[in-house]
Amino acid sequence: MSSSPPPPDDDDGAQEVGAGADGGDGRSLGYGEAEYWDARYVEEGGAPYDWYQRYDALRPFVRRFAPPASRILMVGCGSALMSEDMVNDGYVEIVNIDISSVVIEMMRKKYFNVPQLQYLRMDVRDMSMFPDESFDCAIDKGTLDSLMCGVDAPLSAAQMILEVDRLLKPGGVFILITYGDPSVRVPHLNQSACDWKIVLYILPRPGFTEEIRRRVLDPVPLTERGRLPDGFVPEDPDSHYVYVCKKMQGLTGTSSPTVNHIESQGEE
Repeated sequence: MSSSPPPPDDDDGAQEVGAGADGGDGRSLGYGEAEYWDARYVEEGGAPYDWYQRYDALRPFVRRFAPPASRILMVGCGSALMSEDMVNDGYVEIVNIDISSVVIEMMRKKYFNVPQLQYLRMDVRDMSMFPDESFDCAIDKGTLDSLMCGVDAPLSAAQMILEVDRLLKPGGVFILITYGDPSVRVPHLNQSACDWKIVLYILPRPGFTEEIRRRVLDPVPLTERGRLPDGFVPEDPDSHYVYVCKKMQGLTGTSSPTVNHIESQGEE
């Protein structure tokens, strides 16, 4: 079973994480390369693993911001059970993509009789196979962090964010689960071509037992510069940050089931 990646050292994500894999020519492979993941999934034999958080912990956010009728894009799906758990919770269409052809083939075989799940080999930095505005919600837990641990991290992050923005319908939602606090994630989310309304939540890591003062669905306020307020420190120093990013471009309030779902719960 694989372990979660370390938090990137800085917003450039310059550190290269090879985790013992090499490309056969002596060079180490980073988290942004398909060869690294292919080798890792072969070694693990397709054992299921959910990075960061399981669906039961994320369910309050997913159910609040994406109704079961939504068309969901799961980026960097890996061997996670999250999509299966969502189908069991009533979701009807989840398109899962991953850069590793090895894990995609494993997951296709595993879920061949589950029509709600589709698995495609694809690089999140180039999802040109999909037309514009073709999803209601995109979910990422760990993919952006992996790119931030590779070479050309700022470019890779920009490519991913712009592609996710392109694929979401007006009013659609990008749910990003990451180790990155706002100082190192909001600048990447706020690409000049994007117009997000960002709401931040914080989840303690699984197994954290100390008292948490906030409720799970209490948003964490951000400053005008998109930073945490001065003096704000999460109880768990290894918390996961959940960014709910609503696409505002072209928003009319009628194009996506996500819009009506959020507005029915009093969300702006």
